[in-house]
Formats: sequence, structure tokens, C-alpha cells
Amino acid sequence: MSQPSPAPRPRRGVRLATVVVVTELVVALVTATVVYAGWRRLDANIRAGDTIDHVTQKQVPEQDRQVPDEPLNILVLGTDSRAGAGDAIDGEKGCNCSDTTILVHLAADRRSAYAVSIPRDALVKPVDCTRGREYAGTGLVEWNSAYSAGGAACTAEQLEQDFHIYVDDYVVLDFNGFQNMVSAIGGVDVCIPFELSDPKYAKVTFQPGPSVHLDGARALAYVRLRYVLSGSDIGRIRRQQVFISSMVDKLVSAETLTRPDRLFRFADALTRSISTNPEIAHVRSLTNLAEQFRNIDVRHIRFVTLPNRIYDVPSTDVRWGRVQVLPAAYRLMRIVDQDEPLGVFTRGSVNPGHDSKPPGARARAAAAAAGVCA
Repeated sequence: MSQPSPAPRPRRGVRLATVVVVTELVVALVTATVVYAGWRRLDANIRAGDTIDHVTQKQVPEQDRQVPDEPLNILVLGTDSRAGAGDAIDGEKGCNCSDTTILVHLAADRRSAYAVSIPRDALVKPVDCTRGREYAGTGLVEWNSAYSAGGAACTAEQLEQDFHIYVDDYVVLDFNGFQNMVSAIGGVDVCIPFELSDPKYAKVTFQPGPSVHLDGARALAYVRLRYVLSGSDIGRIRRQQVFISSMVDKLVSAETLTRPDRLFRFADALTRSISTNPEIAHVRSLTNLAEQFRNIDVRHIRFVTLPNRIYDVPSTDVRWGRVQVLPAAYRLMRIVDQDEPLGVFTRGSVNPGHDSKPPGARARAAAAAAGVCA
């Protein structure tokens, strides 16, 4: 049975759902072999951006000082630019903002990793590169405005300043090449609990099923669903995290890892769509980074969302429809900074492996609200 779709809230600017386009890097990082073949060709694909102007210093937690490696924080950004081929399939203009922000944390022991999604509509304090862009007299700026103000380096500055998290590297992806990435590995299967229809934005309907196969074009439409269910970024983030997990499952499966042709096509499409800080703008550097993820069991990779809520204000308030960062967000970021396990923040998270425990009532409700299987 179809679920009714409430009327979407009026939103300022373009509302895009491109989280998965960005986080394909996360997928690539857990399959190190993807960047070995044809490295010269792939190397020429990668674009270098600005160097990060750090506003905080990297600290190595006490428990990690006897470990050979240090924890790593990788900022993964997706933009709503329509500059690339195939980027304008929805017929809308981009604002050159970051449609997606995901902080990927790799533990020093290289046995676990987690990715924290930050809602694009979150209101935060301005930093040097975003001053003058305060939102409607609130004294705050929308999270995604940092990218339009100064690119990935400005977003990294905002993350470091607001949450006291050191950013080691960044990667930016846009729509260009996404369909080829998915097609290169033969598509991805996802679980859709009930019909999802977005006739206005993506102009597509997805029928329910436990294993719905999405080719490149359908996958792009799925991750960009806009006017479904609550129409919120939070629901989209949840759907896209589930898609990423399904992509990880597919990439680490035998049907992909035993097909060098698929891996190379995926790598080619990926590298044509990314830019990074200069220090890692080479296939060899990305390979070294990917090697850091090689021994992680996929069950030890988690996707979580920064604790937040929609501002509880009247529709006449300028903050209506925007996202408020909750105090728990700073506790989560302290966990990241201290390279500690997620603990209670594991509840409601998404992972590519299979949990031994069934999800609780809250997790099932969150999944239903987002249109994904619990």
C-alpha cells in the first residue's frame, strides 16, 4: 500500500538529495584494490582544491599514543553544482552549496570507522570565511553556506571551529559520474518498505520490495528523492545512509572484488568526479588512504547523524524549517575527537553488516519515517 506524502514545507533555495554521490568515497576507501589498475589514467582525473587552513591542532588521545597509527578524520562533501554531464537531470539550478557533509572517522587501531552526517540546514555560528552570510538576522549561518563562501577549505574551517575537530583531509564529489559508478558494479539492491513516489522533483515512483534493484539512473533518482514522506533532509540522510551501506555490501562482495573490470570502471567514474586537498590529490595518496581501511570488518562501520531537531518555532519565525544542533551533537563530536567507540550513539545507526540484535522501537519508527527498512 502506498504511504501518503504530506505537502512539503516551503524551503529557501534548492533542496537536493545528493548525499550518496559524495559518500561513494567512503565505499572506495574500503576497497583498496579499486585504485591500483591504470593509476596513471586515474591520477589525471583528480582535481586539487585549496589547502586546509587549520584553526585547531591535531591531538592524539592518550590511549592511542602506543599505537603505530593516528586516528583520521576525512571530510566528505557533495555539492549541488550542475556543471558536470548528467548533473542537471532534475531540471533545477544548483547554488554551489554543499548538499552533503559527512565526517568519516577512522580509528587509530584501524578496526572500526564511523561516518557522521551533518544536516545542510543546520544553523551554526559563523567563522571567518562565512561572516556576512548570517541567516535572516539570526546571527547564525546555514551549514551549507560555507562551501559557497570558500569551498571545502572553508567548510573544514567551520567544522574545526564549531566542533573542535581536526580535519586531516577532504574530498568533494558532484553528480557527474554517479550513474557510471553504480552501473560499473552492476547496480545496487535496496530494501524499500512501501511505495515511494516523487512526481514533482525526481518524477519517479519506486515500488516496495525486500531487494529492489537500482541501476545507475534509478539509483540517482532514489538518492535525490525530495517530496516524499516528511520532505526533510533528515529522512533523506537516513535513506542515503542505507543506500551507502548496500553499496558497501556490493563492493566487498565476491561478484565485485573478482571483477577487475568493474572495479576499474568504478574507480574511473569516481576519480572523474572528485576534488581533494592538494596533499592527497594523487592516486597513490588515495591508495595509501584506502589501505588504512582494508582490515575493517564491514560490521564495524557505522553511519550516524549529528543529533538535531527542526526548530520548534511558528512558521512566521525565520528559523522555521531550519535545523537546530542539539547539545548531544557536541558529545558525539567529543567522542570523535577522543577516538572512542560510539556507545549510545550506535542506537539507530546504519551499518553495512548485519546486527545481531533486532532494531528497537525507536529505530523502527525512524526507519519508517524515512521510507527505509529497519
